[in-house]
Amino acid sequence: MNVALGVGGGIAAYKAAELARALMERGFAVDVILTAAAEEFIRPLTFAALTGRKVYTNLFSAASAEDTLSSAIEHIRLAQENQIFVIAPATADLIAKLAHGLAGDLLTTSYLAFTGPVVIAPAMNVNMWNHPATRENLRILRERGHVIVEPDEGALACGMVGPGRLAEPQRIAEVVAASAALDRREDDSSRHDLEGETVLITAGPTQEPIDGVRFISNRSSGKMGYALAEEAVARGARVVLVSGPVNLAAPRGVTVVAVRTAAEMRKAVLENLHAATIVVKAAAVADYHVAHPPSGKMKKTAVRMALDLEATPDILAEVGQRKGDRLLIGFAAETERLVEEARRKLEQKNCDMIVGNLVSYAGGNATGFESDENEVVLVTRGGEAIPVSRAPKRAIARRIFDEIPALRLALHARS
Repeated sequence: MNVALGVGGGIAAYKAAELARALMERGFAVDVILTAAAEEFIRPLTFAALTGRKVYTNLFSAASAEDTLSSAIEHIRLAQENQIFVIAPATADLIAKLAHGLAGDLLTTSYLAFTGPVVIAPAMNVNMWNHPATRENLRILRERGHVIVEPDEGALACGMVGPGRLAEPQRIAEVVAASAALDRREDDSSRHDLEGETVLITAGPTQEPIDGVRFISNRSSGKMGYALAEEAVARGARVVLVSGPVNLAAPRGVTVVAVRTAAEMRKAVLENLHAATIVVKAAAVADYHVAHPPSGKMKKTAVRMALDLEATPDILAEVGQRKGDRLLIGFAAETERLVEEARRKLEQKNCDMIVGNLVSYAGGNATGFESDENEVVLVTRGGEAIPVSRAPKRAIARRIFDEIPALRLALHARS
């Protein structure tokens, strides 16, 4: 498989040479495209020596009339001959150009002509990373379906400390390999193995009101649930997605039921349960709520305030009680004792499988909540604990649904 490696200008450009080597070790042929700014940090000859292939720099670089014509359409050829596009490092300027379709050099024109999977690994100063303009541009790229490999946290070249360091090349290469594996199976006949199934999925957080303007919630982005919905519909299923408040575009071909609170999510799940043959509870439902929140805003005073909280409904346990011959898959987000907690939850909630994910924010290397990637363990009723390495959430979703035939066989064996 061919990979186009776009290298933006920044001190982290030297790490792109290590990334090229890591990609080649995984069997990829690598076409390197350097921006003019990148050439100030690392020379094309370095990549030519590593890859054994021509390195691309200028949009128009040839001398003869015949070569000029070839050069003029080089960005089209690069887009057609490569199956995946990775950009590392992606500077704030380059991210802005990609988000808004500005194409003034070979890298950005090749990107616009490319129709396959795109992986973007940003690197920049911490203040640039946190700037609202950069955050908005990343949101646009994520909604476009691109995978963002979050930068690491630590000492930066500018002397500041925080998120902004280019992720380690080996990690970027792993994400590229997972994205490529996902893309290779797009035309596989097994993609339709959920035809005839109705999959009910929950996603995102819930918001439990404290008063008219405040609420209790958590850091769930909904990305895992939405990736599951996209994967299920791609495999031929009818999909109903019950979604808490998220900042994500509705997946194509999916029926979305928008809810806010745990009570609303419970109602929507039970209303759609009768038609479901597979239920996947990926939502991060708040555990507590204020039973009778005031409709107006509570005024702040110097007096200490305590909230009287009650437990929210346990939707997964209630569905487990009504499970019948449906497959029921739950999620367990834990910070420790992942497999043990997943097994306990599986038994208590009457699930066929629990997807355990170890949520982490340390070192700017987040997985689980808010991240585009996840690393999970699939704990089944048969006692298996299947580790799934860190990968984009769509690839994780594919791996989860790959277990459906085995779960179905085990369910029939018990009945």
